[in-house]
Amino acid sequence: MNKNLLSKITEIQKKIDFSGSVLVEDKEKVLVEKSFGYRNRSDQLKNNPATRFGIASGCKLFTAIAVCQLVEKGKISFDSILSDCLDMEFKHFDDKVTVHHLLTHTSGIPDYFDEDVMEDFEELWVTTPMYHIRKLKDFLPLFQHEHMKNQVGESFHYNNAGYILLGLIVEQASGLEFSDYVQTHIFKKANMKDSGYFSFDSLPSNTAIGYIDQPDGTWKTNIYSLPVKGGSDGGAFVTASDMAKLWKALMNHQLLNENYTNKLLSTHTQVNESGFYGYGVWIKKNTENKILKYHVMGYDPGVSFHSAHYPDISMNVIVCSNKCDGAFEIMKGIEEELTKTLK
Repeated sequence: MNKNLLSKITEIQKKIDFSGSVLVEDKEKVLVEKSFGYRNRSDQLKNNPATRFGIASGCKLFTAIAVCQLVEKGKISFDSILSDCLDMEFKHFDDKVTVHHLLTHTSGIPDYFDEDVMEDFEELWVTTPMYHIRKLKDFLPLFQHEHMKNQVGESFHYNNAGYILLGLIVEQASGLEFSDYVQTHIFKKANMKDSGYFSFDSLPSNTAIGYIDQPDGTWKTNIYSLPVKGGSDGGAFVTASDMAKLWKALMNHQLLNENYTNKLLSTHTQVNESGFYGYGVWIKKNTENKILKYHVMGYDPGVSFHSAHYPDISMNVIVCSNKCDGAFEIMKGIEEELTKTLK
């Protein structure tokens, strides 16, 4: 156990009342494995290293891996257009939208949750109750008949609907329901035994309930704030150790061959000065254009999540929380301790 890292994490936890699990490991050993807070506040059940947490958009990486696996098998192509790989009508979508555009958030299609227009994710369920959203096709009415937001390939604009379409492409190309595909071809291959796409109304044991803290000091769970079951744009549950296994399996070419692993981890589009996006993964470079980290993150009501792989030092960091925030602050603190190593 690294005492400096643990001390830094504990200090931040006390300041922000962080609830969740933290795992920091290098190639040879676990440096920090620590849990805080409650997975169930009502029954005072504490989070522990084996607790499963929702990771929201953190699992877009799983979707990208699934798509790349199908490309590797020749089932689809990165250049495939929507009409080539989906038997569905999108009459207002540009017919030049490809799988590559969807993977890189450059498709320009409308999103079902547009952060430019909506501030609160819960607004979605006013007209479409969240308990109706159990399969990927259930998301289609939220965006299928809307008009394009941008020109194809014009710019990066983070888009959940694009990843719903990618999940539907995985289903049509593989003949499996998306969650079953990921369970068989990603989780099982990476030995992620405790992870899955679980429904809110049938959660397995030791799963953290997501909590939304109110300004007046009260709180509520997120059961009425999110779809019943997550999908290809977000909503899987993982343990911190399972997420570490995912990074190791990906980097060791257990999920994709070397060529397609490199495709997934390539900087396909620039987001800001030092930030780029690959396929389902954020990439940060330093001033010398060297890759500092591959990372994923996710935020939903009652969920905050950050995880990264640092290629130079073969280190993985996973921060899972069952509150709306806190993961970023813990991640930032860990990186401050690692700064000397990462320079």
